[in-house]
Amino acid sequence: MEALLLGTGLLLGAYVLVYYNLVKAPPCGGIGNLRGRTAVVTGANSGIGKMTALELARRGARVVLACRSRERGEAAAFDLRQESGNNEVIFMALDLANLASVRAFATAFLSSEPRLDILIHNAGISSCGRTREAFNLLLRVNHIGPFLLTHLLLPCLKACAPSRVVVVASAAHCRGRLDFKRLDRPVVGWRQELRAYADTKLANVLFARELANQLEGTGITCYAAHPGPVNSELFLRHVPGWLRPLLRPLAWLVLRAPRGGAQTPLYCALQEGIEPLSGRYFANCHVEEVPPAARDDRAAHRLWEASKRLAGLGPGEDAEPDEDSQSEDSGPPSSLSTTHPEEPTVSQPYPSPQSSPDLSKMTHRIQAKVEPETQLS
Repeated sequence: MEALLLGTGLLLGAYVLVYYNLVKAPPCGGIGNLRGRTAVVTGANSGIGKMTALELARRGARVVLACRSRERGEAAAFDLRQESGNNEVIFMALDLANLASVRAFATAFLSSEPRLDILIHNAGISSCGRTREAFNLLLRVNHIGPFLLTHLLLPCLKACAPSRVVVVASAAHCRGRLDFKRLDRPVVGWRQELRAYADTKLANVLFARELANQLEGTGITCYAAHPGPVNSELFLRHVPGWLRPLLRPLAWLVLRAPRGGAQTPLYCALQEGIEPLSGRYFANCHVEEVPPAARDDRAAHRLWEASKRLAGLGPGEDAEPDEDSQSEDSGPPSSLSTTHPEEPTVSQPYPSPQSSPDLSKMTHRIQAKVEPETQLS
């Protein structure tokens, strides 16, 4: 009996250590009032993305849920409006696997939304599932799609600076290794998928690093955020059905809830004073060092150039400051926490163009480049 009690005590003690050191996430602080600010969160219909959007909505931001499924995206927007009490939560369709959809989203956003203060790349996949494409689907969804979307929305981010871009990465980047000769080769089989997923997470970290270098002095800061081990749809999405009942209780015990996983992305989006750390990797709401492969500036720049080619970006769509995209009458806020005097609602138009960036020139270039939409098989 004593041995049983001792064993139980040791198990409980070990779990407490694991819980408080690995499972429990530190709460996010940062700016408390986001009224007058606009945020885009990709993949926000469930999991970490939905919890991230909820917290932004609770703080008064206008939140755009950029999701592939209209049904699930609109349902999530309804839930978040109800739970946050903020009617400024809307859905816009975005399929990161389809570059035409990415361009269409950017065109629609820039023509309807006068601000963009926070862009959070949360959407991602861990497996290709049954889909077989002529390209690397994991790279397309986890990196190339977000890379293109960031470029297309840069004029608005610059016009609203100081603004932020947050890329949800993963500790899996430590296992990543980019082969630039095979970067967009199709991925087949679970072993290749595991490696390709780690490669895309390395690409996320390098992208945030190079983006920060490219945008130095523009007022836009960029961060890679590791949410920690999270019990989300991504974890069980591709697990065989017979194994899920066994893994769910274990996942509940040793993995974070999506709300906990949202804390570090929120920290990167909202915490004041971290601007000098632009381009760095964060976990558990503090900056962490990354392995040499993830801080290789030469590889980051090479990935940048390869990504431009894979995203179909032309010479005129670089991440260079574009002064024509900003209205002369609209100056950037003095800090990310500065708010506008007016709080727009869903049913009301935004403030007059005199107080907002001129978007006509932002959308003109994108509308001319929208490709015919392709379908996933």
